[in-house]
Amino acid sequence: MILEMKVPSPGESITEVEIAEWLVQDGDYVEKDQAIAEVDSDKATLELPAEESGIITLKAEEGDAVAVGQVVCLIDTSAAKPSGSSKPTTESKKEEVKEEKKAPQPVQAKETYASGTASPAAKKILAEKGIEAGTVSGTGKDGRVTKDDAVKAVPSMGTNTTGGKRGESRKKLSMLRRKVAERLVSVKNETAMLTTFNEVDMSPIFELRKQYKEDFKSKHNVGLGFMSFFTLAVVRALELYPSVNSMIDGKEMISYDFSDISIAVSGPKGLMVPVIRNAENLTFRGVEAEVKRLAIRAREGEITVDEMTGGTFTITNGGVFGSMLSTPIINPPQSAILGMHNIVERPVVKNGEIVVAPIMYVALSYDHRIIDGKESVGFLVAVKEALENPTELLMNNNVTKALEL
Repeated sequence: MILEMKVPSPGESITEVEIAEWLVQDGDYVEKDQAIAEVDSDKATLELPAEESGIITLKAEEGDAVAVGQVVCLIDTSAAKPSGSSKPTTESKKEEVKEEKKAPQPVQAKETYASGTASPAAKKILAEKGIEAGTVSGTGKDGRVTKDDAVKAVPSMGTNTTGGKRGESRKKLSMLRRKVAERLVSVKNETAMLTTFNEVDMSPIFELRKQYKEDFKSKHNVGLGFMSFFTLAVVRALELYPSVNSMIDGKEMISYDFSDISIAVSGPKGLMVPVIRNAENLTFRGVEAEVKRLAIRAREGEITVDEMTGGTFTITNGGVFGSMLSTPIINPPQSAILGMHNIVERPVVKNGEIVVAPIMYVALSYDHRIIDGKESVGFLVAVKEALENPTELLMNNNVTKALEL
């Protein structure tokens, strides 16, 4: 029996995927549920498992864009599983050697009067590119530069006087990366994006973590990081400034009474943005456990489309890579994103004296069409206040209860 394997729908609104990589070769015997391919959608990279065991015949190539429901391979389920590994026989090896000996050797092109001479069509194309015909290697008769050679020719990057390497490589962008690029450009073009900045004295959080992180980790098997403080500070600020927790849908503004916080994490296929659902109902332990779970799934390539869909606000932490300050780009269709950065000891004034404190710069990018300056600045100040006074504003003056110790 020949089974036709079709591309399953990886999620709502996705109509096309791209074959990123075949994990098997044409004619291989595959087991049921074995991963046979990686497919890129505009939201994630997912594995395609074999539906049955048998001999596989590939019907699409790597890099092909295929529609959801399209047949990408056939599996002959009646084929018997081969015993052991199939190796070429001695006779077949001898035949291969004979064929190699018979193979004609490439003929070196001779330099002639035509070498480097461009055809009229090629000459026009090279002139438009500003390329000298003599710098292009011709593939036509007697080394003549053809129209195809001119089309493929790349302008020089300047004269190399150091003798260093001058190579380059090309690699097709994945569907996920192309979609991310399209969305980022559309955000810049279609929203009235502004960014407001502030700084946070992280001393109180440093003290809390220093005092309680060992007990927290031993009891909950997860570290007490910065994300739980930032997530809960954002949840509080969203309750104070609900317009930041809103989106534009045509001529309407949609506001939410829940906080689904998207967190940007780096995965093997690029930036992933999984969502912490109903963060307003989570404790410090709950947030840290969810951040850890989602980060592991993203880095292992197991994150699903559903886990990255539907956030109402995003937090991104460029500080883990050493970023001091940035203007994060809104994650559509959301209306705001908070950027965290690295923590650096800086001189600050406290009670009229200059002291050294761990300072983090924070940035809020927002869509000015529905969020006014008053709301955006007020929101970021609310985040700052909660982070600089977490015991009162995030823990209700009861640290051990808030950390469930």
